[in-house]
Amino acid sequence: MREIPSPRMKPLTSDDAHVRNGGEADYHTRHDPHRRASGLADIILGGQDGLVNVLGVILGVAAATSDAQIVFVAGLAATVAESISMGAVAYTSTLAESAFYESERAREYRHIMQVPELERREIYEIYEKKGFGDELLDHIVETITADHDIWVQVMMAEEHRLSPTDRKHALRAALVVGTSAIIGSLIPLVPFMCLSVKMSIVVSILISALALFLVGAYKARVTVGHPGRSGLEMAIIGTMSALAGYVVGLLLKVPAA
Repeated sequence: MREIPSPRMKPLTSDDAHVRNGGEADYHTRHDPHRRASGLADIILGGQDGLVNVLGVILGVAAATSDAQIVFVAGLAATVAESISMGAVAYTSTLAESAFYESERAREYRHIMQVPELERREIYEIYEKKGFGDELLDHIVETITADHDIWVQVMMAEEHRLSPTDRKHALRAALVVGTSAIIGSLIPLVPFMCLSVKMSIVVSILISALALFLVGAYKARVTVGHPGRSGLEMAIIGTMSALAGYVVGLLLKVPAA
């Protein structure tokens, strides 16, 4: 059997020493645990979209009129509409993903019944590309194709790159996205409740940019990337997108009476 070359050893760190000294389970579960699905993507989707869209709306309205009440009402209406819309989109898109997965899964079952040799060959090629060969590869193929359920699961994951979506998750996704959209939408709206329109525009842009920066930085900390760079990127993209509404408002500005 061909020997697998050992990777070049790195100097031991304190974490490495802790693991070597019998703390494997503790390290795996407490010090460096795998992060479970926490709805982070749904939270960012709803919050960022709500904030940027409502900021764009109120900046556009504020540029077109100096009436703070009109700006606030327009922003509030956009908040309600945005949260409901985002929640509905999250719900229907999750159901659509689930339906697509089930349709492809059913198709795979039909294929292994109607053209089993072709499907078996696909399994062979998948694992051959992974570096398996000879008797080990034959054994892997025979083991997988011996059970139709496992066979289909492997094809869905390896060939189609699809994972099952729980339809029950649709309602949860809708609630998370909708709630996040409301919270995000209220951030740029708060200054217009107590400040003049001109001052509110500046404060709203600043606190919105700060909120986007913090969300981007947090995303990088719990996933991958540099927090500062990620935060700055999200703040710039979101703010520039919202400023498009301000430009439209300037072009359509209501003449002073």
